Amino acid sequence: MRSRSSGRRRRPFGTTCLPKKRNEKLEHPLLLQARPTRRSMVVLNIAVIGSDELARSIAKAADQRDVHTYVHKENGPDGARILSLIRPAKYPERLPPFLNALSTSQAGIIEVSAIDATFGEVLVAFASAGIHRGLAVINPPAGEWVDEDQVKMLFKQAGLADWTFEANDGTHLRERMYALMDDIQNVLDANAEAPLVLPVDQYFNVKGIGLVAIGYVQSGKVKVHDEVLLLPANGTGNAKSLQVMDDDVEVATAGDRVGLALRNAKEDHLTGSTIIVHPPVEDKRANVSIPLAVEQHTRSSVQLTTSPFQKRALAAGDVIHASVDLQFVVGRVSEAKAENLVVDWDQPLFIRKDNPPSVLVAQLDSKPRIMGSAVVGLLNG
Repeated sequence: MRSRSSGRRRRPFGTTCLPKKRNEKLEHPLLLQARPTRRSMVVLNIAVIGSDELARSIAKAADQRDVHTYVHKENGPDGARILSLIRPAKYPERLPPFLNALSTSQAGIIEVSAIDATFGEVLVAFASAGIHRGLAVINPPAGEWVDEDQVKMLFKQAGLADWTFEANDGTHLRERMYALMDDIQNVLDANAEAPLVLPVDQYFNVKGIGLVAIGYVQSGKVKVHDEVLLLPANGTGNAKSLQVMDDDVEVATAGDRVGLALRNAKEDHLTGSTIIVHPPVEDKRANVSIPLAVEQHTRSSVQLTTSPFQKRALAAGDVIHASVDLQFVVGRVSEAKAENLVVDWDQPLFIRKDNPPSVLVAQLDSKPRIMGSAVVGLLNG
């Protein structure tokens, strides 16, 4: 949900510096911003369906609004290693915050207190979002019982066979998450080197600083002084300064929740569904061509893989929602042949060109609300 307040004063962001030189020649700024930057902090975002008590046993509570966040930081030889837990506190009543948590996470934690319809929806949501690594904790209320064998069977049926079942101990769960971080370090590194995709979920004007956009870096990195493009408005701007976890930084990388102060950008180019990317580069003299990181869909082919517990089939005229990269976009099915659909979107849907993540398809009046995952192709040219 976007914010447009201009209220309390925040810590100043950074300011400008001189252009960098390389071999005494000034380089094109769009080529410089694509160069690798030393990574001093690694973040593993973890979607959590469970109690506040469980999350607090693993990490320290931070933001406690609609989506509760918890952070644990350890310093290693290569820099800080951070576990960032994202817990949608109003699920199951509200589905979008849960899907957004899945969208920005690479792992999950599920606290199993009962075997019911909500539990089934949680399983298929994690599977449809492509989160195949995580921890399960069986923790029924006092005096009640959950069949562990049945729970394990349901995890396998949903497509989460690689999840592990762990004891309800915060220190142990934290250690297991750091071990999982080590296991997928190559995935995290590759995502950090991908093109920048930064969905905005809040923006506001801060006195003395100017326009600030806040969101999770889904892929790539953004550095101070980078030129950026605001989609779908095609507005331009520059990264004046960056903050991650209240610290001024020179670079924000995939996994970071960043406050990006913009210079030379217009507020009417920002919305709660803006995607920030680097502009494309076409330099014939340097023989360099870097395309836009995403493609804009208004009409798409949708090849649906229906979730195991979903018995409903989509038909022409049905309204669906697509969740990907923190977008939650409404679409209407115009054609349906089994699991092959054509969908017209109410607003632009942005899909990464390289290694796009799973697109989770939901229908809010279905039970479960998760229809499955989809491969989405561009039809609007």
